Amino acid sequence: MYRVASPSEYLVITGVGIDDIKLAKKAWILPGQSYIIFDMSPVNYTFEVQAMSSEKLPFMLPAVFTIGPRIDDTHSLHKYAKLISRHDKLSSHVKELVQGIIEGETRVLAASMTMEEVFKGTKEFKQEVFEKVQLELNQFGLLIYNANVKQLVDVPGHEYFSYLGQKTQMEAANQAKVDVAEARKKGEIGSKEREGLTLQNAAKIDAETKIYATKREGEGKMAEIKVKAEVKVYENVREAEVAEANAELTKKKAGWAKEAQVAEVEAAKAVALRDAELQTQVERMNALTRTEKLKAEFLSKASVEYETKVQEANWDLYNKQKAAEAILYQREKEAEAQKAIAEAEFYARQQVADGEFYAKKKEAEGLIALGQAQGAYLRNLLDAVGGNYAAMRDFMMINSGMFQEIAKINAEAVRGLQPKISIWTNGGEGSDVGSNGAMKEVAGVYKMLPPLFKTVHEQTGMLPPAWMGTLPNSGSNN
Repeated sequence: MYRVASPSEYLVITGVGIDDIKLAKKAWILPGQSYIIFDMSPVNYTFEVQAMSSEKLPFMLPAVFTIGPRIDDTHSLHKYAKLISRHDKLSSHVKELVQGIIEGETRVLAASMTMEEVFKGTKEFKQEVFEKVQLELNQFGLLIYNANVKQLVDVPGHEYFSYLGQKTQMEAANQAKVDVAEARKKGEIGSKEREGLTLQNAAKIDAETKIYATKREGEGKMAEIKVKAEVKVYENVREAEVAEANAELTKKKAGWAKEAQVAEVEAAKAVALRDAELQTQVERMNALTRTEKLKAEFLSKASVEYETKVQEANWDLYNKQKAAEAILYQREKEAEAQKAIAEAEFYARQQVADGEFYAKKKEAEGLIALGQAQGAYLRNLLDAVGGNYAAMRDFMMINSGMFQEIAKINAEAVRGLQPKISIWTNGGEGSDVGSNGAMKEVAGVYKMLPPLFKTVHEQTGMLPPAWMGTLPNSGSNN
């Protein structure tokens, strides 16, 4: 039988004349040989691997791997033909095999990296996963033609990436607010500085103008006074008028100087006041800016601490749940073991009870049989003595040695007592002739008392009460 494989297939032949296996695209199938045809085309395997970073933060890693036999290596083809070719590439067996390798290597690699390293170094992470998985697949003759690691996904209940995105958005929004506030501050400060400089220059010019006008006016007046003084001097005006004119001139000079100084002081104070107002506004804007910055920092820290506390609480809850499940499983197993022990003990006790019941039953049956035999014996014995119960009883007592035992017991009871026998006489029967019957009985009782008291005293040492009489001496018989 001649078989030809398609371009994407191979024949695997075993049987007579082939030591191990034979791979061919076309071949004669001889009697005693068997073959299978396996497809060489790669297959896409889609997984969602759940892993955990070194900070114990779980995440989902969607991945698509294109895997197929290594067609450029005969040794790998032989491995694939021996280990995998009997199964459909889309079967659960092959999929679980590949998924187990990928999940194992991905979890080991993720456990050695932080979440930030995994997130930022996606390319390096993908390359390392690719290399480690390929190293494991080599032993099955498989090759990774393409590996596509998708974007990391949060595990339900552990929204790390969502919170990270919200944190980034919040930081950008806060930075934008800070930039806007900074630009507004610079604009307002520049505007106020321009206004202040304008007002300062205007005040300065006004003050200089007033000083110049006052000076010119003073010069004019001085010239006028000088002229008048000269006229008066020339007109022989008295020195008092000259002195008064000089005093008036000095007074006016003092007034002009005072007004000039007051103007200068007012201008300086106005400038200082305006500068203080502008400085106050600048400080207020700086305080607002620092407040916004501190709010943003505290909000970020609070968000991170909240996320950390939530993750720690979830992990603690997970550990407690697992510990409770382990304890529950252990107690269930202990209960099952105790139940099995109790059943075994119950079975053993039941067997012992059955044995004891059987023994008691047999013992009762033996007693019943013995009683029946003894009853039959007694009935036969009673029939033999003609139904005489007293004769049967005497025979049984003689046969069992009961009379000998009674005699022995009586002899043992009397032994050691050493009884003393006293005989009392109170005359013959003829002495009572003529007494009536009642007095005779009373006399008999009184006759019996002395020997009775004597016997009791000798045997026990006890004496009768004094009101009943006294015993005679031991040598008397009366």
